[in-house]
This record gives sequence, C-alpha cells and structure tokens, in this order.
Amino acid sequence: MNKLQLRRYAKLLAKTGVNVRKGQWVVVQAELDQPEFVEMVVEELYRAGAGKVTVEWSHQALTPLHYKYAKQEVLEKFEKWEIEKLEHRLNELPAMLYLESADPDGLKGVDQDKFTAVRSARSKVIKPYRDSMENKYQWCIAAVPGKAWAKKVFPDKNLGNTGVDALWDAILQASRADGPDPVRAWLYHNDELAAKCDHLNRLKLVSLEYRSSNGTDLKVGLIENSTFCGGGEETIDGKYFNPNIPSEEIFISPKAGEAEGIVYSTKPLSYQGELIEDFSLRFENGRVVEVKAKKNQALLEKMISMDDGAKMLGECALIAYDSPINQLGILFYNTLFDENASCHLALGRGFNECVRGYESMSAEELHKKGINDSLIHVDFMIGAKDLDVVGVTKSGERVQIFKNGNWAL
Repeated sequence: MNKLQLRRYAKLLAKTGVNVRKGQWVVVQAELDQPEFVEMVVEELYRAGAGKVTVEWSHQALTPLHYKYAKQEVLEKFEKWEIEKLEHRLNELPAMLYLESADPDGLKGVDQDKFTAVRSARSKVIKPYRDSMENKYQWCIAAVPGKAWAKKVFPDKNLGNTGVDALWDAILQASRADGPDPVRAWLYHNDELAAKCDHLNRLKLVSLEYRSSNGTDLKVGLIENSTFCGGGEETIDGKYFNPNIPSEEIFISPKAGEAEGIVYSTKPLSYQGELIEDFSLRFENGRVVEVKAKKNQALLEKMISMDDGAKMLGECALIAYDSPINQLGILFYNTLFDENASCHLALGRGFNECVRGYESMSAEELHKKGINDSLIHVDFMIGAKDLDVVGVTKSGERVQIFKNGNWAL
C-alpha cells in the first residue's frame, strides 16, 4: 500500500475522527493485524496535540479458546482492577479510537448460549459507566484490513497480500480517504450531511413509513421535539468529532414502543462473530413479536432476548441506495461499512442527542420521552433499490423522503 495515503488516513482519524485536543489522553483499541498503521496513528495523534496515547491490543483468535476452556462464572467475573479501570476512564474521559479488523466468521462455533450469558452479565456492570460517559468524550470507529476479513470479502484474491491490499483500497475509498486531502474532503461531506439534517428537521415529522417490494411494510413513530443527526457530533462541552469513518447516514432515534409492521433485511448481519442472513422482523406495539432467518435464526432470537429494550428500535438511518459505498459493489460483512451503503435500522439503545435539550435531561426523563434503553445497539440493513420512505407531519401531510431507494427531497 501507498504509505503516504495511509499516513493521510491516520491523520484523518486523529484530526477529524477523534479530533484530539491539546494535552488529551487518547486510547486506541486495535487487533494485531496492522501494527505499522497503528504506529502511524499514534504518531499522528501526538502531532495533533495528544498528551498521552495508550494502545490496547486484542486478538480475536483467543476468544474461542476462552469460551472453550474457561468456566462461565470465570468469564463473567469482573476483577477489581477492571472496575478500577472503568472508574479511571470515567473520571479522565479519554478520547477513544477503535480500529476494526476482525474476521466476520471469527467466533463461528463458539457456544452462543455461554457467549450471550457472559456478554449480558458483563454488560450490566459496564452499562452504568458507559451511560455516565455518554456524550462527554470524543470517539471514533474506523477500520483496517485483517487477513481473514480480506479473504472473506475477496475470496479470489488470497495469494500473498493481494486481498489485504484490495481491502485497504476499499476501506480508503469508502472512508473518503483515497484523495490528496481527506481532512478537507470530510469538511465538505459534513456540511452536506448537516444540510440534509436541517431540511428534515424543518419538516417536524411524527412518523416514518417504509415500503419495498421485498415485503417491507413498517411504520415507526418519532419522538416529539426530536432531531435528525448526521456526520460530526459534539460532546456536551462542545468538542466536535466524527464517531464513524466512514459515515453516509442521517439518523434519528424513534419513539420506543411505536413500530408496526414487518421489515426484511437486505444484507447479512455480523453479530457476535457469526452471520445472520436473510431475516425479517415483525413488530406489534413497538416490539419484535416474530423473527425469521434462513441462517442463524436462533442467534437472532437470542439477540432480541437480551433485555426488553432489545426488542424495540433505537435508530432509523437514511442512506441513499446509490451511496458511494454501495457503488463499490462490495459486501464488507462489517456493519460499519454495510450499514452506510443504504438505509438501516437498529434494535436496542437509542441516542440521547436526538432529543433537543438532552443535555439538561436525566436518563429517566429521556426514557419517558421515548429514547429506548438496552444493553445492545445492533444495526441491520434494510435499504433496497425500490425502498420508499414517507414522512408524516403533525398536520398529517405526507412527505416523500425516499423514492426508489434514493433521496426524494
């Protein structure tokens, strides 16, 4: 790969992704796949002003070993140092950069009952810390290629580094990081997303209706005084950052408990290291009451049983079917990319920032407003070439938002 272009990508993640501030602590979480690129990122974070950069390495291949040999109660247990680490992070609020590269099939064969139970138990301990940190620090999820991931995406390019190089190219293109100045490209991109948000917010919609020839027929209620968001975000104290690179979405958190109808997936969902494929969800009174899947239905059923909020929607995201990522014609088997190819929904936790004035509201007040709460937030793709989305205003006016998969505004 062109090292100059990778350096530009590293700079983008430091300056536009987490947008590190002078003297700030930054934590980078990465797998072992691209250590040279992680070195670049660490250097660019320091150049951007970071006071301290910590790298936390992981290796996906160890997880199946833990679940094969360690007892469930051992895996569920939080050690004292782990609690102290959570408390320290809550107090210091470091910026977080997550570099994804895991194998989409990397946890295939793991005991999913055990995995789900452990994840649920540990998430209950982590959740209060996560909730207390929400909207108070910068974070960014981005990606680098791993060999197994590259082989999944490009099965015919498995000699040497051909597949990895091809995945690097795809990641950089999708992330608008393949040009001479990715930072400037993202300034323009964020402006375009902000303009779309402003347009939608002026409509003051109370519901969204989705229809497609694949059978999708779903109506979702929206929270009063809620707002569409997209691209860059701000922490409560005004620090601007981009949580996802890439990102093509305009999103809103719908009203928990207000969803009726059925929706069909249009891309596989990578969940807990396995793929759920060709699935549908039927909603009544805002909750999933039936799921069907040609592959891994049992895993989908476990997912929506994590807690009551896992059965309700936490996000509605609008992305044109002819988005730059979809035009690549690549199935990434990674939610960060596939969710930004076309429209998606998410089950589970909603976003507080989608309610105007959320900064002065308690978690209980936001929940009463309609923001869903859950241990999970799982995006799944519903965008189709003929997807229509209609917004309904408070006065009953029907506004065509999407026509044949693309923006109609």
